[in-house]
Amino acid sequence: MKNIHLIAACGVGMASLAGMLKEKGFRVTGSDANVYPPMSTQLASLGIRLFSPYAAGNIPEDADLVVVGNAVSRENPEALEAVRRGLPILSFPQAVVEYFLAGKESIVVAGTHGKTTATSLLAWSLFALGADPSFLVGGVPRNFPVSYRVGCGRHFVIEGDEYDTAYFDKGPKFLHYRPRIALLTSIEFDHADIYRDLTHLKESFRKLVRILPADGLLIASADYPDVIEVAREAASPVRYYGVEPDPGLSPGERPWRITLLAEEGEYSRFRMQGEEGAHEFRLRLPGRHNAGNAAAAALALFRLGYPADRIAEVFSRFEGVRRRQEVVGEFGGILVIDDFAHHPTAIRETIRAIRARYAGRPVTAVFEPRSNTSRRNVFQREFADALSGADSVILAGVFGAEKIPPGERLDPEGVVASLQADGREALYIEDVDRIVARLSGTARAGDLILIMSNGGFGGIQGKLARALETRSIVPPVPGKTP
Repeated sequence: MKNIHLIAACGVGMASLAGMLKEKGFRVTGSDANVYPPMSTQLASLGIRLFSPYAAGNIPEDADLVVVGNAVSRENPEALEAVRRGLPILSFPQAVVEYFLAGKESIVVAGTHGKTTATSLLAWSLFALGADPSFLVGGVPRNFPVSYRVGCGRHFVIEGDEYDTAYFDKGPKFLHYRPRIALLTSIEFDHADIYRDLTHLKESFRKLVRILPADGLLIASADYPDVIEVAREAASPVRYYGVEPDPGLSPGERPWRITLLAEEGEYSRFRMQGEEGAHEFRLRLPGRHNAGNAAAAALALFRLGYPADRIAEVFSRFEGVRRRQEVVGEFGGILVIDDFAHHPTAIRETIRAIRARYAGRPVTAVFEPRSNTSRRNVFQREFADALSGADSVILAGVFGAEKIPPGERLDPEGVVASLQADGREALYIEDVDRIVARLSGTARAGDLILIMSNGGFGGIQGKLARALETRSIVPPVPGKTP
């Protein structure tokens, strides 16, 4: 039996890989600079021993293989120790291919937005339809206890990340996954720490579509001009889908058209219409982006031979993904929702979806710039535009601001000033505890607080819930619908 050690094991992908390897019969250990939940909890429940901080002695003496996460540098003491001992070293994607993709039909979900939701929905649908799939998701689907599954069926559904692979491989992860079917949900500039500009980023997606086999399939969003441009380089057939009325496609590229329908209780509804007919679906997830994600998943399932009525039934039972428009709770009539949004487009669409689902509630958007792109000033103006969809805004301090040169760093006070100039109520409050104090002191029954960050945000979700639970209820403002 191989003994495998994972460096940077608390990342979502690496922790999932650790669980998959353990399930396959390997003995697994791991390490990270900081051991933190939720993945540390998942690993502990699986009996996988974790070490922290990094140290050469963390690698067991009987280790046969070392897997490194993409955040691990060449100078990491454990990476250096693995080289010194002559141990085989694999990147995370290489390990996935080596141990799990052999004999499988790989379905890769890629794009700037919607990857985790679309991957989770497709994985759940195949499971509920009896296909016994394997999957690996960069989040935790609410229909499953963990973010991975090792199945016996022929399909492996994997979230295809465009971020780089390892210190010894600067290409995107998704190029390793040998897709037969690929879903391309969107392309916008992101990952400013590794991509120079949009052209540089698009080159990675071009490489992805070029490796699809001629008998494969690319499912592509027609709502993004850059997706259309890239998709036209695929050797495989391309099926387009879109919400926008005029995607700029040629007559031979006619997309499946998505129409949003009236909400029905806890469900949003949409219709897909193409040359082969029209079908209606219900989702518990609101918003046009989620309708697009579901349409992409439906097209993949059509390709695999599943009828629309069975797809519709399993879609209606999809519970979503943790930290994607997830309800934290309602406290004294104040609804708190947590979301992973960190790109201006995701922020704009999340606010739009929340407004549609919870019509009449005043929305306070609380945003922490935390991703490598959002901490930089590349979207200085776009963040103000995206956040303007809320009734009021609180912008937190830039996470790890000292690591970003001042000339490249996002100016949150400037974003707030832009919002105020447009007549929006907006505040810059750097500290999480002060944000909680402000919200717990001013929020009223009927309000909705939307928290957005791609990280822990200082535990604001739990802190705010506790503060709202223990305070006196403030009644709604007269004339406002709760």
